[in-house]
Formats: sequence, C-alpha cells, structure tokens
Amino acid sequence: MVAPAALLALAALLGLSSAMLEVHVASGSVFSVEGQQAVLPVWYTSQSQKKPYVTWLLHKPDADPFQILTYLDGVVKVEETYLKPRVGFLYPLLSHNLSVLINRTQEQDSGQYMCTVNVVDDVISTGKNVGIVNLTVLVPPSAPACRLHGSPSVGGNVTLSCASPKGKPLPAYQWQRAAPAAQVFFPPMQDRARGTLKLTNLSLDMSGVYVCVAENRAGSAECDITLEVLSSSNAAVVAGAALGALFGLGLVVFLGLQLRARRRRERDGQEEAANEIKEDAAAPKTLPWTKSPASDVASKTSTLSSVAGTRDQNPAAHGSSAGASVLSAPYGPAGRPRGRGAEGPPRRPPRRQPPAAGPAQSPAGSLV
Repeated sequence: MVAPAALLALAALLGLSSAMLEVHVASGSVFSVEGQQAVLPVWYTSQSQKKPYVTWLLHKPDADPFQILTYLDGVVKVEETYLKPRVGFLYPLLSHNLSVLINRTQEQDSGQYMCTVNVVDDVISTGKNVGIVNLTVLVPPSAPACRLHGSPSVGGNVTLSCASPKGKPLPAYQWQRAAPAAQVFFPPMQDRARGTLKLTNLSLDMSGVYVCVAENRAGSAECDITLEVLSSSNAAVVAGAALGALFGLGLVVFLGLQLRARRRRERDGQEEAANEIKEDAAAPKTLPWTKSPASDVASKTSTLSSVAGTRDQNPAAHGSSAGASVLSAPYGPAGRPRGRGAEGPPRRPPRRQPPAAGPAQSPAGSLV
C-alpha cells in the first residue's frame, strides 16, 4: 500500500508534467503535387494563458535555415522570401493550432520545415518545443518524346525510346502496342527505368502504333510512334529515293556555285575592258584654225589689189578683156560665161590658188 505522502508527490509530478510546453506534429512527412496546396500540421499544448512566440524556419540541403513566418506579441510577420506571396498560418493564433498553409506549391518548396514555440511562464523541456515536418513537392511527368532508332526493315532490329524531361520522382515507362493488335511488353524487351523497347527480327506484321506511358506518384503522360516495317524491295526504293534527293540537292548547289562564279568572271572582264579603254584612249586632236568670213574677204581683196597693181605696171601685157575676166566673170542665164562669140566653148574663170602665207602688199609694194 502506497503512503499518502508518495501519492501527493506523484500527483504534483503529474500536474507539473501536464503544465509543460510541448509541440506536436501530425505527420513528419507531407507530400503535395506541384500547383496544389500543402498543409504542415503542427500544434502545441500548454497550461499558460500567455501568448506564444512562434518561429517557422525552412532548411534545405546545402543551405542555412531561414525564417519564413513569425508570431510575436500577437502580430504575424511574413518574412521577405520567395514564399511570402504563398505562405501563412492556417488558423488564427487564438487557438493552439500553428499549422502553415502553402499555396500553389513548387518543386523548390521541398525541404525541412521547423516550428519553434516559446511561452514566457511555461516550463520548456529540451527538444519538446520544436516540431519538424518534411515537405516533398511531387512533379508529374511532362509530355515524353518517342523516338525510333534503327532501320525498320524485315529481319532488322530497332529500338524505341521514351523520355520525359521533367518529373519528380523520376517516372517509370511502360511500352504497349495499340489496338487492333494490342500488346504489352515486359523485360528484357523493355527497360522501364530508361524507357527503351527493343524489337528484333522485324516482320511485316509488327507494324503498328506503339504507345509509351510515363508515370509517377504525381501523374502520367504519354506519347506514341508509328512503326512501319518495310520489305527488302521497299527499303531499297526508300534508300534510292533518299540518295537521289541528296544527289539532286548537291547538283543544285553545284550549279548555283558555277553560275555565281561565271557572273563574277563576266563582271571582272567588263571592269578590266573599261579600264583598258580609259588607259589607251588618245588625246583629242586640235582642230585646224578656221578662218572667219571677214578674213576671207580681206584675203581676196588683197589678192585683187595685187593683180591690179601688176596690170598698171605692164599695161601692154594685159588687155581690157583679161581685166574683165579677172574682175568680173559674169555668167549667162544658162550658167555659161558671156564671151566674145557664141560659137566658142564656154570659158570658166581661172581657179586661183590661195595666196601663200605672208603679209599682203599694196599696189605700191608696201606691206598692208
């Protein structure tokens, strides 16, 4: 039988322990799908009526913890982090529920969240005032890409590959053949981790649509590819068409280069010819000086004056008819000169040579 004193001591101990501050966590691991909400469930127990001092921290691998939320003297403060527009307390802090809500979760929100609670007049046991919740944000697989590797001819081998560039955790892949010839493949034909499917010794009846499904805990996505197995003759035709296309493309490029080179040569030749013409062109000849009509009249007048002077010095040598023929050589209506008789042939006035270059003389022999 227990003594009364011992019972009193035990009761006092139980009462003291029930008054101690303690933080509780509903689940140490929380999962959320990217874009959805995440709730970190935490609350505390205490007999004190004082307002608590609450701090939420986020700790990521290879980084120091940083504050995201605080509650002090009845005031909530959201710290300046990338989470600020999306984080907050789930309930008002009049209650003891300290749960945190994160909206539109992102992959980078994953990490370890720590909630620390302190009350002024309450007893705190080491480690009991801290709650830890690990958040993992899952990412559905993005649309995978299906590819064909190898030559799909009868008797040949091909490999179908499937890969999603995004997904957390890493997705697993499952290949299957679509209807009407539905078929599911298993290892070793396919590798679910790498997303490959190997088809060997192809036959014509293996042609069809092959579908790849990428899947993880957050969701799934798929792609498909059409496999057309070619017979030997068809494969040869396809190969010949491919070679012909390559040859035609090469010929077009070759002809284009030749045409371009020819035009360049023609342009260079034209430029060289133009330069040679400019270099070989002779200077323009000086035109002979042309006498003006006034000069011709003066020359003729000087000549007549010289002839008249000579006649005055030798009157016997020149008759009046000669003087008439020199000074005036009248013509008849028919263009014939009027002579002494009509029976003689028409006489033309003598042609006079232009005087030699030199000063003209007057009848007295002086220079004019």
